Amino acid sequence: MKQTTFDARTALLAGAVLFSTATASYAGAKDYEFQAVQTDIKQGPGTVVSVRLVDKRTGKAVPDAVIFTTRMDMAPEGMETMTTPVEPSTSTEAGVYAFTTNLSMEGGWRFQIAAKVQGEPETVQGELVLKAMP
Repeated sequence: MKQTTFDARTALLAGAVLFSTATASYAGAKDYEFQAVQTDIKQGPGTVVSVRLVDKRTGKAVPDAVIFTTRMDMAPEGMETMTTPVEPSTSTEAGVYAFTTNLSMEGGWRFQIAAKVQGEPETVQGELVLKAMP
């Protein structure tokens, strides 16, 4: 009968395989995306823009992200310097983040957003194109 031995090299190799498998399961910023709840938005002051942060691996909305950067400009219309303030607003749906802004002109608006997702070291960034309609 053949006897198998379990030596230090085998233990080290088994540990390395387990460790590499465990670390490979972490998500990165590319595993998340921002999606516009609605892309056609009413033009004017007090406009509410809502975005959903989604984990692309599961398709589920991600609640409790910390939004720390927002920018709204008219880059789709060739007017990147035409900006408007964006203020956080309240949302009743988990994983949906609402903002109030003034889309002063009809046309395309670019909404850039960045967030930190709990437990993830990388920053999640998104860029959405919205259309302000009368």
